[in-house]
Parts: sequence; C-alpha cells; structure tokens
Amino acid sequence: MPKVRRSRKPPPDGWELIEPTIDELDQKMREAETEPHEGKRKVEGLWPIFRLHHQKSRYIFDLFYRRKAISRELYEYVLKENIADKNLIAKWKKQGYENLCCLRCIQTRDTNFSTNCICRVPKAKLETGKIVECIHCGCRGCSG
Repeated sequence: MPKVRRSRKPPPDGWELIEPTIDELDQKMREAETEPHEGKRKVEGLWPIFRLHHQKSRYIFDLFYRRKAISRELYEYVLKENIADKNLIAKWKKQGYENLCCLRCIQTRDTNFSTNCICRVPKAKLETGKIVECIHCGCRGCSG
C-alpha cells in the first residue's frame, strides 16, 4: 500500500511514537471504505468511517490535552496535515461538547425541525428501555 502523502516538511520529533497507531487507523479506514454495504440501510454504510474518524481525532486530542504526551509542534503538524479533525477537537474543548461524536449531530440544517440530533438528548430525558441510534453516524448517545 502506498503511504499517505504528506507535506515536504519532515514531521517533528515524537512522530515515530504516534505513527504506528495512525497507520493502523488509516488501514482500518481503507478497509471500512471498501467494505461491501449490501443488506444495510443507505446511511449505515458510512457509520464505520465516522467511528474511525472520531477515534483518530480523539486519540490525538487525548495525547495532547489529557496525557500531555506530544508537543504542541507535533499537535499542530497533525492538524495541518488533516490527520485529525481540528473542528471536532475545537468542539471537544467546549463545555457540553466533551463527548461529541461528529459535527453533523449539532448541525441544525440536517434535521427536520432545525434541532440537534437525537443522540444529543441526555439519556435521563429519553424513555427507559428505548434504544436511540443517530442516523448520521450510528452514535447511541453522546450527550453524557
């Protein structure tokens, strides 16, 4: 498999620590993209891709903000190369969006009544025993 094309600038120090995990997630992403979607609803075919995208961005977010294991230079390199989603990470830093699954769930233009997605409703306010699944990404509740 050819490597993902990066800029001519060499990656900063610490890249060799996160590169195996990033490569593994990229390989899973390629498999999810080529996976057959017969027998699934139209929207269900994209759910694994959204989950892997979230997982990669959360990995970078946790390394920089929670564990402080990577430098700011490496963090900015990863965002500049679009390895992690900078808009999703920006939302995770805001109160109330710490567990957000994807940006489509907070876009009001994608819903019938200009509201947030059903996965953003707290579980305490939903009927007991009812399983809620987001139509955009397959999330089962990211409001906390």
